Amino acid sequence: MQWWEMSSWRSSRTAAPDLESDMHLPEDFIRNVTHVRGDDGRRWLDGLPSLIDACAREYGLTVGEPFELSYNFVAPATLADGSEAVLKLSPHGDDFAHEVRATRAFGGDGMARLIAADEERGVALLERLRPGRMLVELDGDEEQTRIAAGVMRELRAARAAADGLPATRHWFRAFAQHRAEHGGAGPLPRDVFEHGEETYASLLESTTEEIVLHGDLHHYNILSAGRAPWLAIDPHGVTGDPVFEVGAFFGNPSGIDARPRLDRILARRADIFAETLGYDRARILRWAFAYQVLSAVWSAENQGTKWRGATAVASAIRTLL
Repeated sequence: MQWWEMSSWRSSRTAAPDLESDMHLPEDFIRNVTHVRGDDGRRWLDGLPSLIDACAREYGLTVGEPFELSYNFVAPATLADGSEAVLKLSPHGDDFAHEVRATRAFGGDGMARLIAADEERGVALLERLRPGRMLVELDGDEEQTRIAAGVMRELRAARAAADGLPATRHWFRAFAQHRAEHGGAGPLPRDVFEHGEETYASLLESTTEEIVLHGDLHHYNILSAGRAPWLAIDPHGVTGDPVFEVGAFFGNPSGIDARPRLDRILARRADIFAETLGYDRARILRWAFAYQVLSAVWSAENQGTKWRGATAVASAIRTLL
């Protein structure tokens, strides 16, 4: 993943200009926002220059060229006192509100700090992590997994309050919605889909503790930092079984499904998580399997193709159970 640099970003404006001619936002970003948010997304994009200017005035910011954009606007910023921050603007309503609430709840323990936020407008001002190297850039799968496990341990120890956050059990509804839409497994391998649905339900029934979770903790959401070696960013903000947290990591980084001896890599990850976090290894693998099938369901729901990789990883995990 490379940083995207905007060639003609203008640091000061007195009026909201035409979005595409002045800001030159990436086509993928515009397409992503309008695909997910429809007309509301287009209106949000049209108002984005004005929103950036308003945040600059209200928080005393100098906003720099944005980072690579996918579904949110994210850019480095400098406060009046010279300290660094990250400005994040989102059109995604409740989902973004959950991210803000989770970031606030963790209070900087295992995660970047929240400096200020306006949930109503989809605004968050966050601590900038330096040097900010993504975990995916580090060599060695075992070392990456140990670092991720350490961050998970810090987040678990924070014992964040779950105010206003959804539960992972609500995500289970995606299976029923998928069945209703496709009359069954749809494009997904039927045995993988059905076993994933059964496994998820069984894990929910056997969950005895629920805590605040990041919910999307993987190689691209863990960065090197100054006040701690590694910290998390971009939480989904959910509550659930502590072991659920390992699930997203098993499907990353991109292309993991094409690696030779994938089963060995995934088995070693399970070993490290069990050793570091003290979780039952079989439950780690079951949650990893269920999460990857859920990820495939989400991909199919959004008419994507990433479900192929997710089901390949799920199938490899299944061989370990």
